[in-house]
Order: sequence, then C-alpha cells, then structure tokens
Amino acid sequence: MKVLKADTKELQDKAFAIRREVFVVEQEVSTEEEFDEFETISTHFVALDDDGQPVGAARWRETDKGIKLERFAVKKSWRGKGVGTKLVEVVISDIQQQKGTGHYLYLHAQLPAVPLYEKYGFQKKGDQFSECDILHYLMHRKS
Repeated sequence: MKVLKADTKELQDKAFAIRREVFVVEQEVSTEEEFDEFETISTHFVALDDDGQPVGAARWRETDKGIKLERFAVKKSWRGKGVGTKLVEVVISDIQQQKGTGHYLYLHAQLPAVPLYEKYGFQKKGDQFSECDILHYLMHRKS
C-alpha cells in the first residue's frame, strides 16, 4: 500500500471514488455535502493497494483559521491495516514540506478516529458536535 498526492485527474478520481464509497454510500452523507466548493483549492491524496486500486483518501486546504485536514476515508475492508495512519503521516509531511512548521492545523474527527489523530499530537477542543448527522470533535495542533 502506498499514499500518493492525487495530482492527476486519474488519481483524483480514485480518491473521489473512495470518498463516495465511504461517506456517500456507507455513511449516507449527501453528495452535495461531500463534494464541495473547496475541491479545486485542496491538496488531495489517495492510498492505493499493490494492484493500484484505491483504498483510502484525504485532503488538506488553507482556511482563514489555519490549515484544515479533512475527508480522511478508508475503504471498509482496509480499516485497521494502517491506511489511516499512513494518510495522516503523508498529509502532515506534505503540509510541512509545502508550508513549513508552526502553522495551526485542525480537523473535524469522527469519534472512532479520535485516537488515531491523538497519536499525532492532535487534541480535542470543545464539545462533540454533529456534522452531516455524524458526531465529531474539533481537534488541533501545530505543524
């Protein structure tokens, strides 16, 4: 398994396929909520298995608050196999390469993913909240 920057249409389509499978089909998030106006300004990533098939996806983008990590998704059959871990590592590394360190990083973590992000120094901030009818925590750290 490897994580690549989805910097071609082919790789981005693979990332979008995972997001569609996980968020739209499995978690019943509307297509309009999942695919938003920030797609073109975000930096996308896709995790591929050894056959080149997509198994995970993520993106990051700059906002007026800092740098937001988002849309982390792993195909159901690949969960618990290190795909999420590798996505977080590659995304944080890319942010540091592109923007340097010392930036405010934040994300909206679904409850089952909180321990993963905590391993990378993210801390919960505030109370649980619902986004697309799914419970989340705001989590943050410095790059």
